Amino acid sequence: MIDDAPADARWTAGVLSYKEMGYWRPDYEPGDTDILAAFRITPQPGVDPEEAGAAVAGESSTATWTVVWTDRLTDHARYQGKCYRVDPVPGNPEQWIAYIAYDLDLFEEGSIANMTSSIIGNVFGFKALKALRLEDLRIPVAYVKTFDGPPHGIVAEREMLNKYGRPLIGCTVKPKLGLSARNYGRVVYEGLRGGLDFTKDDENINSQPFMRWRERFLYCMEAVEQAQERTGEIKGHYMNVTGPSMEDMYERADFAKELSSNIVMMDLTVGYTAMTSMSRWARRNGVLLHLHRAGHGTYTRQKTHGVSFRVIAKWCRLLGVDHLHAGTVVGKLEGDPNMVAGYYDTLRDDVIPANLAHGIYFDQRWASMPGVMPVASGGIHAGQAHQLLHYLGEDCILQFGGGTIGHPMGIAAGATANRVAVEAIIKARNEGCDVLGDGERILRHAAKSSPELSAALDTWGSVTFDYESTDTPDVVATPS
Repeated sequence: MIDDAPADARWTAGVLSYKEMGYWRPDYEPGDTDILAAFRITPQPGVDPEEAGAAVAGESSTATWTVVWTDRLTDHARYQGKCYRVDPVPGNPEQWIAYIAYDLDLFEEGSIANMTSSIIGNVFGFKALKALRLEDLRIPVAYVKTFDGPPHGIVAEREMLNKYGRPLIGCTVKPKLGLSARNYGRVVYEGLRGGLDFTKDDENINSQPFMRWRERFLYCMEAVEQAQERTGEIKGHYMNVTGPSMEDMYERADFAKELSSNIVMMDLTVGYTAMTSMSRWARRNGVLLHLHRAGHGTYTRQKTHGVSFRVIAKWCRLLGVDHLHAGTVVGKLEGDPNMVAGYYDTLRDDVIPANLAHGIYFDQRWASMPGVMPVASGGIHAGQAHQLLHYLGEDCILQFGGGTIGHPMGIAAGATANRVAVEAIIKARNEGCDVLGDGERILRHAAKSSPELSAALDTWGSVTFDYESTDTPDVVATPS
């Protein structure tokens, strides 16, 4: 019996430090199958940073606050999180980066819900820490292969849409709330016939009293079909299937599929289990899946506490979405250029090397898992097309909401302005021009034959959102 076990120094002590319990392991060499985490820790005054790192490793794996007799039932050293390195944050004496290794067996296969419950569970309320932030994860290939990943991915999406060589162009219907279903559909038609590839529901349009979801879907698909007939191009509208239960979400998604919609969307707020279920639905039904990162800023934006968006991006690529909002750099929403570059690389590339200037702490291999199309949305307009292409590349979606619907010549003209601007910049890039340095001239030249673009530049050409980012890299890249 456990109760009859003789006392020894370990149990007589009653309470040991996390370092003494074996969670501080500076001699540990992480293996290929270990999941690695980089935490930004801000210890309480008087708490040793190595002890704080060991506490994070312990509390996110096997530890509790005291020695327990059940330790005698198993050799649990294998399952202990191991803090193997603690580095000071440059320029900030109160903060440290703690590197922690987790054995793969700590996590259920293919479950982001389980991984998050472990790594960002109780530990974020730990009193010995003033603040804690999960900066990055290294997901080993052995674990990557337990996930399905995006239902389609970038290459398959371009083939489905027959659109190549440029960013896809979209627009969020405005105002977000209050339009009737018929008027909502009119916005969709005008945007699509004007040159957009997609229009979309926004994160908070679900099924409110002024417009129930079924009527919205019907009018939007009527608009999509008419725009396709008029333009000869494949079009789409992101039908937001977010609902109060999975049964509601499946009902809405099934109806969208019945109407021949090529894409549906959901919000991050539905949770990782629901997102995984919708990903599997999208794969079974051959429908693209868009994810709006609604709510992420409540825990990704602050530098000292929460979860970095690059971690959210990794979780979403694993569980499987085709699109994910990932920042604009030049828009109205938070986005340091280097950090956003790290997010886009994380979503699109197959191998991402560690790059502290982009906030990436570990090499990441995706083992041929399809890439996710990053979405730039929030306060962007045609006059920024050269900046958007420079910072974000062409495998992305540029969503001009107000920058389409606010056009002085009308919604269709706003869509045309955006399409002309993007194609003019792509053409100039393909001809070898310096699109960032010479972008304004390129756009003004294109506007000579496009009154829609000319009006857009006159209206918004000087509009910028120049605010300092709250989440920036600790390490600045040195010029090559």
